[in-house]
Amino acid sequence: MSIPFDHYRESADALRRKTGDFIPRVLLILGSGLGALADQIQTSVRVPFSASPHAPVSTAPGHTGALVFGVLEGVPVVAMQGRVHAYEGYSMEQVCYLLRVVRLLGAETLVATNAAGCINIGWEPGDIMLISDHIKLCGESPLSGENLPQFGPPFPACTRLYNPRLRALVRSVAAEQGLTLREGVYMYFLGPQYETPAEIRAARTLGADAAGMSTAPEVIAAGHCGMEVLGFTFLTNMAAGVTGERLDEQEVIRAAEAGKTRFTALVRGCLRSL
Repeated sequence: MSIPFDHYRESADALRRKTGDFIPRVLLILGSGLGALADQIQTSVRVPFSASPHAPVSTAPGHTGALVFGVLEGVPVVAMQGRVHAYEGYSMEQVCYLLRVVRLLGAETLVATNAAGCINIGWEPGDIMLISDHIKLCGESPLSGENLPQFGPPFPACTRLYNPRLRALVRSVAAEQGLTLREGVYMYFLGPQYETPAEIRAARTLGADAAGMSTAPEVIAAGHCGMEVLGFTFLTNMAAGVTGERLDEQEVIRAAEAGKTRFTALVRGCLRSL
């Protein structure tokens, strides 16, 4: 990693000056069109990404770019209302910068969410997928370069990045809510262009159920930091070539907006059960 540890510490100290002695237990990363959950956080303190020294700033549509500290379902949380992506011109280390800062503030669990295209032809847009694993074949690693031992060891295992205990909890909450919950593999693509039909066919052959441009780098960094991870994908559309329809970012945002009630209810139910 090329960013010095002092930068992470400076950012953490700057956030502490704004939030006092508040210690978040859970980090929520809210993807495209899913940021409304941050508005439900109680006694919140909102801090723009730009107010944290050295932090990258979000430029993607549907990503507000703010950290929201407070309490949700009795759990002290911090929500990233939006995120940054490698396709915005950032390194993988920058993509994961604020996650590592929040880890220094005390967060132990990551709940990562995204809106993505559905590859599994047995599923439908509007479904929610619990991520069981991911495929990342492109781009650098957020762990590239010299390891920072303050965060974790070199060469960490990725066997159980998506925590089995927490995934069992999600299945239980979904059953209680009568929610159809899909579970599958998320495949990371660098973007910003959407995938070609041939790439989606290849992804299906490799075992992927959804395709998107985020989440995998952050989950790798969280695992390296010793955090427990939950991952959710809101399936906003069928992936390229499945239906022949043209894809655009506004479609993704509209679909996520339409499903936000079910999605936020599931995440809130999981927080209650942590």
